[in-house]
This record gives sequence, structure tokens and C-alpha cells, in this order.
Amino acid sequence: MQVPPHPHIGLQTVSWLFEGLVLHRDSLGSRQMIRPGELNLMTAGRGITHSEESAAGRPAALHGLQLWIALPEQDRFTEPRFAHHTDLPVVREGGTRVTVVIGEHHGERSPAEVFTPLTGLEVAVPGGDDFVLPVREDFEYAVVAADGSAVVAGALIAPGLLAHLPAGLSEIRLSPAGGRKYARFFVLGGAPFGERLLMWWNFVGRSGQEVAQAREDWVAGRFPEVHGYPGESLAAPPLPSDPLKPR
Repeated sequence: MQVPPHPHIGLQTVSWLFEGLVLHRDSLGSRQMIRPGELNLMTAGRGITHSEESAAGRPAALHGLQLWIALPEQDRFTEPRFAHHTDLPVVREGGTRVTVVIGEHHGERSPAEVFTPLTGLEVAVPGGDDFVLPVREDFEYAVVAADGSAVVAGALIAPGLLAHLPAGLSEIRLSPAGGRKYARFFVLGGAPFGERLLMWWNFVGRSGQEVAQAREDWVAGRFPEVHGYPGESLAAPPLPSDPLKPR
């Protein structure tokens, strides 16, 4: 994997690996290897540049998630920052292992800084078991089956798909499918956002004009640089002729 330096505004990136190694660099001067079970959390705020690449001596497989968290209006122009967390809390419930990546679960809280009420959990469930995850009724949830087909709230979910569960639930039932010995899930939860968002390329904004300005700033070299990446920065794609006009 080689993702050259590229810009972000208005979001946080959450990088989480199940297997492999990834090297992160950013315009703050961060140079951080991420390994399975560790969290890279980058807050773009008003603007940041970063790159991601497969590390030398890496294992053959690379398997993980990168999630984007939209920043709310009052925080979306915050100063950029980067955090790497290696000592995340783990809750064991029978044979199930729940890693608290973001937010709180059973009294254990992640050190990750976020700007709206959120939960991010890796849930590893042994085969032959159902696991009932208690959840907040004021949150909506999404669940990714990370390793293979799995059952989420009674529905069979293929790997790579995301099951959306609306607010109002008090629990979510998770289980491996097809006699598999093990299943991993990534569970996302949060209060419904309530703000209209506009996303294009690497930018999360509120209007086409704002996103077009961010692209212009990138093309003109007004974003900060990433030092040490062995290659050119990523070129911005062309905007539509009417830049992201609200429908």
C-alpha cells in the first residue's frame, strides 16, 4: 500500500488494523508505525496532510479499517493533532473479548479524544457462541463483519459489508456464521449527527464552495507538507462542473 501525501479538513481519521503494519506520516512531523490492537487517531481540523504506506519487513497480509469521524460545527476548525494509543482497555465477557477503541464499555473508557458521543469496539466472539452486546438506546449503530460472514441482530452479513441499526435498541446480538470457530466485529455507535454534511475526495465540509476552496488550496500548495515520504504528493481530481451543488 502506498497512499501519497494528501489533505484532509473537517474530520478525524481512525486507523485500526487486524493484521499487518502501516507507517503513518503527517505534516505535524508525526512518523508512527501502527500495529494490530493499536489506534492511530488523526484530527484534521482546519487542515492537515498525511501519507500511509506499507512498512519494510511487513507481514504478507494487510487487513484493517480506516474510519472517518465528521467533526461538529463548533470543532471543525480546531488545530490539527495526532495521537497513537497502544494501551487500550479490554473487557472479557466469557470467551468474548471487547477492545474499547473509542468511547466507553462496561465502565472502561478509551483515552481517544473525540468531539461527539461515540463508541468504537472490536468484538472477538468464539465460534458456537452468541454474544449479546448491551448498547445505548440513544445511539444508532453500524457493525462490520471483519473476518468472514457473520450474524448481526439476526441478519447474515457478508465480509466487508456494514449493518446499520437505528437508535432505540438496548442490545445487539453477534455470532459467527456457518460453524466458524471465531468472528471479529467492529461496532460503531453514536448519537445521530444532526448536521448536513458535504463530503468530496478527502474533505468533509458544509458547502460546495468550502470544498472547492480546500481543493484550490491543495493545488496551490497552501496545505502543510509531509516530510520523508519517498514520492510525490497525490494530485487532486477535477471538481464537477457545478461543484457539489446541493440537491
